[in-house]
Amino acid sequence: MAFWHKKDYHLDDLMPLFKERLAEGHTVRFGPKGTSMMPMIRQNIDTVVIAPVTGKLKKYDVPLYQRKGGQYVLHRITKVTGDSYTCIGDNQYTYEPGVHHDQMIGVVIGFYRDEEYISVNRWSYRIYRCLWHRSRWLRPRVRAVKNKIRRLWKK
Repeated sequence: MAFWHKKDYHLDDLMPLFKERLAEGHTVRFGPKGTSMMPMIRQNIDTVVIAPVTGKLKKYDVPLYQRKGGQYVLHRITKVTGDSYTCIGDNQYTYEPGVHHDQMIGVVIGFYRDEEYISVNRWSYRIYRCLWHRSRWLRPRVRAVKNKIRRLWKK
């Protein structure tokens, strides 16, 4: 079943159908909104494929979960502690600890980058997820240098 990002659906409206399909063992596909998972997922361009959660999730999995405030989020797990996960978007710098397993709705098994399907089991994706997470400390510094160069160039 596919839901395309080109239509203007609101995730809150689709979630009952998503949960039903996932409970039946099917996958769902949709185009997430927001930039928190860039560069992996580009808003209004890429779509993700979500499968049901079967068992405990692992470090680097990308679950779809609901925050306690009701917001639906697609972020990467960076730490597993008992029944709790620490998550963060690939394009963010603030970790979100204390996400519990019962908040999980599904987990990304792949995504479509333009027309190409990329599985989370693909070797190039596995390298990306490790390198991108491990370079998190460096990225703000690179961004600061780039901004400084831009400001100097404009003068």
